[in-house]
Amino acid sequence: MKTGAKESNNGWCFAMINGRLAEIYFDKKQGIYGHCYVQRKEYTKKEKKMIDSDILKYQFVYRKGCYTDRKRKIKQKAITIDKVFPEIRKYRLKKNTIKICENIISKQKSVF
Repeated sequence: MKTGAKESNNGWCFAMINGRLAEIYFDKKQGIYGHCYVQRKEYTKKEKKMIDSDILKYQFVYRKGCYTDRKRKIKQKAITIDKVFPEIRKYRLKKNTIKICENIISKQKSVF
């Protein structure tokens, strides 16, 4: 019986990006959509073993919105968050909506 839950193809792993340790976030079908630099001392002994095995496999250069795999010599443009999480579009505010909200807030402050 299927529960109707959406199957996730997203993941993360450790990698070397521009010579620094980082966590990369990816979608299996579309590719890498983000990374953040981390420090090794933040992790436990077990996680440090994972780091050692991952950084041998995954080494990238990130420049001008593109990830280049140093081992496989493959260049890939970073995909947008909207392609990975399409439901996020519902929750984005338009610029006009933000301006209207700011005007309402400033008027409320002036009343008090």
